[in-house]
Order: sequence, then structure tokens, then C-alpha cells
Amino acid sequence: MTETVDSTLVEAPRAVAVLSYLATRLVDGPEQVRIETSPSRNGVKLSLSVAPEDMGKVIGRRGRIAQSIRSVVRAAGAREGVDVSVDIVD
Repeated sequence: MTETVDSTLVEAPRAVAVLSYLATRLVDGPEQVRIETSPSRNGVKLSLSVAPEDMGKVIGRRGRIAQSIRSVVRAAGAREGVDVSVDIVD
């Protein structure tokens, strides 16, 4: 697993670690999981990209898995006092 972090200062390391853990456990190709961070107006935006064939595993039926991932990562960010949002990128 390779973690790509854009900003030099990661404001939510726990949230990044949680997202990385969840994503690598869900997909068949964990080495293709990429997480990029960027500041947003409210906090930190995490962009998750996975292999195209693993996209369905991360999104789930009707987006249920994606929504669950967002909830858990948002809670991890809240423990650090940071508002975190997760975008799943094609």
C-alpha cells in the first residue's frame, strides 16, 4: 500500500490511517490504494482512489459502504478536532 499525501502538513493523521486501513482491507489490489489530502474550507478533504476493478467494492450497493467509510473516517477526524470529508475518485 502506498499513501500519497499532497499537503506537507497532514492535519488528520488518524483519519488518514483509518481510511487507509479500511480501503486496503476492502480491495483486491491494496497496493493501488492512493490517498491524497488537501485543505478544504471546513477542514481536510481526503481523496481516495483505487483500481477500477475495485471501485464497486469500495462504493458498495447503493453507496452503503462508501457512506459507512465516510462516517467512520469523519468520526476519526472528530477525535482530532478536524472536520474530514472523503471523496472517492475514479
